[in-house]
Amino acid sequence: MSGALEDKRTATRFRILAEIADRQPAVSQGEIAEAVGVTSQAVSEYIRDLVEDGLVEKQGRSRYRVTKEGVDWLFQEARALQRFAEHVTDDVLESVNEDAAIVTDDVAAGDTVTLSLRDGLLHATPGDDGPAIGVATTDAEAGDAASVTGFEGVIEMEPGSVRVLQVPPARLAESDAVDADALAAACDEADIVVAAGVEAVVACRHASVEVKTWFAPGEVAADAAARGLDAAVVASTDTAGRVTDALRDAGVLFEVTEP
Repeated sequence: MSGALEDKRTATRFRILAEIADRQPAVSQGEIAEAVGVTSQAVSEYIRDLVEDGLVEKQGRSRYRVTKEGVDWLFQEARALQRFAEHVTDDVLESVNEDAAIVTDDVAAGDTVTLSLRDGLLHATPGDDGPAIGVATTDAEAGDAASVTGFEGVIEMEPGSVRVLQVPPARLAESDAVDADALAAACDEADIVVAAGVEAVVACRHASVEVKTWFAPGEVAADAAARGLDAAVVASTDTAGRVTDALRDAGVLFEVTEP
């Protein structure tokens, strides 16, 4: 665990060193004191200790710089804090959080349910037969939504794939030369199809492809893949970059092809 979580002095040391790194080389001890919530005298003492420990280098009056050792220590503490925060959000809070699920059979509040993803939506089945379970907090009939909490385990799911299908932009003469049959066949392999750009919407209409949305297509495709769905993004070559940027930001694997 991070030392900053174990004792107040280490936590204050971490805050002050981070403030120095943010403000260097001109460091106002008064501003740091106000930001951290301690006295200027306390900041002066902490800085003196940081200099003695080789984490900060004094370069002149009110001029300090964090050393390589200081940066390494900050990274170490920050990573430990990040791991603890992830534990709290992913393990602790997730277990007490409530979410809605479609029930496959009638359930009553207090029933244990097995959780699964179907068509990208959370489903709950009465019983504890699966690797991921929860507890219903409301009554619900089959096909309706129930509130579920007390999540345990991991929902078995294979991440979906994303395929970006490029079509020519309208400014090029061959913009109407999209092979409708090839586009339809490529989109038929996907669970969800979204479009990026007017040209993509028109191409899908010519190919009789149902488009779910043309708003934030990269983000929608990334979310679908995270829920186990295969997505196709039809995009003009002018808009494909924004789509792939969104997919990279989400950490989703994808391929870019032409239909």
